[in-house]
Amino acid sequence: MQLFFVNSKLARRHLDSPVVSGDEVAGLLDDRALADGTPVFLDDETMMPVEPLCSWGRSLSDAELAEGTLKDYGRIIARVADHQVQRGRDLVTATESDLQVYKRVRTELQTRPVGDSAWGKEAQLIDRFYGHLKDRGVLRQTPRRMVIRGRRIKQKMDIRHLTYGQYRYFRDVGLGGQRPDSTVDRSFRGWSPHRNRGAADLALGTGMRWREWATVLLPELGIGVGHRVDEVTFMVQACAKYGKARSIYVPKDSMTSLESYLLLERPEQASMSARRLERHHRDLFVVSRIDHESGLVYGTLDGMQRVFTMSAMDAGLRRVTVQETEVGLEALAVFICRGGLMPLADSWKRYRHAAWRRMVARQDENTPPLPRKRWRWHDLRHTYALQLLNYLERQMDGEEPDAVARRRRHRSYLSGHMRLNPLLIVSRRLGHSSPATTYEYLEYTDDLLPDFDDAFQGWVGEVGSEATYAQIAAHAFGLEKRESL
Repeated sequence: MQLFFVNSKLARRHLDSPVVSGDEVAGLLDDRALADGTPVFLDDETMMPVEPLCSWGRSLSDAELAEGTLKDYGRIIARVADHQVQRGRDLVTATESDLQVYKRVRTELQTRPVGDSAWGKEAQLIDRFYGHLKDRGVLRQTPRRMVIRGRRIKQKMDIRHLTYGQYRYFRDVGLGGQRPDSTVDRSFRGWSPHRNRGAADLALGTGMRWREWATVLLPELGIGVGHRVDEVTFMVQACAKYGKARSIYVPKDSMTSLESYLLLERPEQASMSARRLERHHRDLFVVSRIDHESGLVYGTLDGMQRVFTMSAMDAGLRRVTVQETEVGLEALAVFICRGGLMPLADSWKRYRHAAWRRMVARQDENTPPLPRKRWRWHDLRHTYALQLLNYLERQMDGEEPDAVARRRRHRSYLSGHMRLNPLLIVSRRLGHSSPATTYEYLEYTDDLLPDFDDAFQGWVGEVGSEATYAQIAAHAFGLEKRESL
């Protein structure tokens, strides 16, 4: 059995058959509301659809899941099917013992076993798959549930925050290519250190998730409006988790940190890639006009005139969004790579892995101790959350080291100060679905190191910067007060 995924754009642009055109196939997929990413299972010999797997894939499309999620779900079920074939058995008629063997392979026997959390998500999908077959009358009963029964423990958030020294070492030495003593390292061969340092400062200064800051567009940061913008607020939605809209505040120092990249590196990258982008002109969304006040973007996509609200543009559309400039076609994304378009997840992963290897190699007795685990971009979001929460608490109540008293204070906030409760402010700034998620940060705010006391003074931007988290906190308080009026 082979696994494919629906891709209407690919069909429209590259299908060339005397029987059916690419436009006709794309139109049929649109007419049937088959979302891109929908898994399609085909027989190895006949290349005909395999049922009931294709019907299950269609049900996922109807659920309006993200393209990446659809693909992940398809791969999981294809993996279970392959496991059954290797055992000489069938996926549809799998028994509980078959699935227990599969679970053991995934969690114990394979080269890199998955943990309880990953297996729990996979097991829930397998349960849903067999539940679907039962609901459709394909099965009379399903295998027993495959989640970790009896001993399953609720996983806590893996909160990893950075000290001031760790962050500067990560950013300047790992990403920026400096020596630990802040001098220039002539042997550094990194291609875009200003971009990576700017990305780190943007992530740390805003608390955005990777998909949010990595896909930000130039107009969203006020770049190109015709005058200098020191700080900016914009909306994220399509690239936010669960599509939950929220406002993002970018402080002045994060904007200043990006200037080095926008002035020194990005123009050269854009110029080098303009000719390549021109060759792929028909595959891109070419912007003709940007209305900065309304947030609308006008342009041509697939030969049609289109209008989008920037906050409603998903990551895939943002990546192919370009505009005509004096050098030719240029991506509208803030961060671009050698190809001229925004880097994908694998690229950002490669950047941080290279930074980690460099930090380990350069570590000496004068560098800060490195974390036990290799750092993640998401650690910057956790650091933002802890620092903002700690700062807001101190501004509201001063020092109160007793952890029990602090939690009692938060319960009081929840009933009497809903709009100005530090915990809820941070929850809204991060876009958490529930304050309970943010609540897990509380145990860490009791143990913040002494050099956290200045609340990010000098973290973002160059050494000696006067900006602190007071700027971010003041904006957050002001916004909450306006919203409560």
